[in-house]
Amino acid sequence: MTRTTNARLAGVAYLLYIAAAFPSMVIMGRATAGEGMAAKLANLAQHAFDVRLAMVLSLIGCFCALVLGVTLFAITRSQDRDLAMIAMTCRVAEGVTGAASLPPMLSFLAVVTASGFNAADAGAAHALGAFVLDDSIFVAAAFFAVGSTIFSWLLLKGRMVPVWLAWLGVISSAVVAVALPLESLQFLPAVIVRALWLPVAVFEVVLAVWFIVKGPQGPIPEVAHVE
Repeated sequence: MTRTTNARLAGVAYLLYIAAAFPSMVIMGRATAGEGMAAKLANLAQHAFDVRLAMVLSLIGCFCALVLGVTLFAITRSQDRDLAMIAMTCRVAEGVTGAASLPPMLSFLAVVTASGFNAADAGAAHALGAFVLDDSIFVAAAFFAVGSTIFSWLLLKGRMVPVWLAWLGVISSAVVAVALPLESLQFLPAVIVRALWLPVAVFEVVLAVWFIVKGPQGPIPEVAHVE
């Protein structure tokens, strides 16, 4: 495929990713709401279809991550193939680790909705719920942030998109990449980290539209250093 075709495919993948991931998070937040584990499990059982829908949307997002890894590599490899390969690997890892988190939730849903002789012991269900429902997206999000930072840097270095847009991608993605470990270490509250995702979302929406409408500009060739 040509760079223009890859750019348009990447733009569609960006928009589809956002369109799938955001509703998935909202649906899961509603389905797992409640004070205490007992309330959460009861709410989860009542919203079984919503949970399955959220899992399907999440899987779509995982496929979009794979598509973005390949298409962005094709766009930026002429600038620095090694860095582009690292970034692609990060986006692929993001999609794979994200998909790997889906089966435990579906299995847990089967436990929660079981009835009669198949119903799980309350204590066991609560313990399992504490494990599954508290599962963090830290790993997949970290791969995303690092991959996005590198790809944005290559877009900036090659002047393939407007400079301000590329810088927005570099800075916002790098900030999230640093903030995620700090949140995991409980040095940053989750509410601040969630706010840091907003500039990343703006960058991706604008970049998607730019790729679809205009496509990437030709990369600026590297200048050879004379000894």
